[in-house]
This record gives sequence, C-alpha cells and structure tokens, in this order.
Amino acid sequence: MFVGHLAVALGVKRAEPRIPLAALVAAAFALDLIWPLLLLAGVEHVTIDPGNTAFTPLWFDHYPWSHSLVMSIVWGALAWVLATRRRIPGTAGLFLGATVVSHWALDFISHRPDLPLWPGGPAVGLGLWNSIPATIIVEGLLFAAAIEVYRRAYPPRDAVGRWSFGALVALTGIIWISGPFGPPPPSPGAVAVVGLALWLLPLWAGWIDRHRANH
Repeated sequence: MFVGHLAVALGVKRAEPRIPLAALVAAAFALDLIWPLLLLAGVEHVTIDPGNTAFTPLWFDHYPWSHSLVMSIVWGALAWVLATRRRIPGTAGLFLGATVVSHWALDFISHRPDLPLWPGGPAVGLGLWNSIPATIIVEGLLFAAAIEVYRRAYPPRDAVGRWSFGALVALTGIIWISGPFGPPPPSPGAVAVVGLALWLLPLWAGWIDRHRANH
C-alpha cells in the first residue's frame, strides 16, 4: 500500500494527539524508508517484472531486513525506545511502535506472497494488488476516511495549514492512482532513488502540523 500507510498516520494522530504528525508519518512509512537504503547498499533486491501483480510491476524478491514481520516488530520496538528518549509518554510511544508494525499488516493485505515472516522464513501475502479495482476501493476508502477524520480533528490555523495538507493529499493520491497505469521503472536503482523521496514526507507532515490546530 501507499496512501494506506499515510491513512494510518492520520488516524493514529486523531487517536493519540501527543505524537507529532511527522513522527507518525515516519513510523507509518518506516519500512519503506529503510528499504531504498538497503537496495542501494545491495543488501536487499527488487526486480522489474511487469505483470507480477496488476497494480505494480515490481517483484520484491528479497527484502527480509526491512519487510519481514519479525524485523517490523524490531523496528517498531526501536521506534518505541526512541519515543521514550524523546519524552513521548509511554502509551503514546506504544502507538508509535504499533504504527511501524501496521506497515507490515497493510502490506500483507496488498502484496502477493512475498513478505517473509522472518529473514529466511516463509513468505506470505493476500494479494490485493492482483486486482486494480479492489485495490482502489479498499485503499481509497481507507485513505478517504482517514482524511476526513484528521481534517475534522485538526482544522487549519491559516492558509498554509489548509493548502499544505490539501497538497499532500493530492500529490500522494495522484502518485498512488497513477502507479499501475504508468510505464515500469527503468531499473532497480531508479526505484531506490525515487524511494528516497519518501524521506520528504515526514518533513512535509511536520510543516502541516505546525499550521493546524493541535489538542
């Protein structure tokens, strides 16, 4: 998923206002923030394979350190430890760690059976990406609901708060919906470089947070 991960961050922000939105977005996308770094280092691999699923031309053939269930729990625990060191209250830190693990849960729904349970372990996945309409309905509804929940809970303080959030929703939505209809990426290296752009999302979320009401 893509906008589904952003939806989780927006929803958890409504449930636990003490966590900065930037931290929640970083947590929700954490596995995908780690993944391009490991791709560039040659530790993990992806293959360009049009038709692997209907929604994406990527075959995620080896990514146990970023995307296995066990490692997602490890990354979530690390997020919780970092939260406590940043003096985020304990229960809020648990929400942050759970947001990291939620990434694996959503990927389990969307991916074909390529998500390892642990490094070297069996791979699982329900394969929602095998259907473009089903993916758009399921992930789109999740995203729309989270947008509305966040919008109602945190109204903009000024024009920046209104337009920065709207621009984030529009850009991520366009990237997501256009994915299955565009040409495949030219190489795994290009996938990794584009993936690094995800690191901008937490910074953008922090900008939004500063211009919307907080509770």
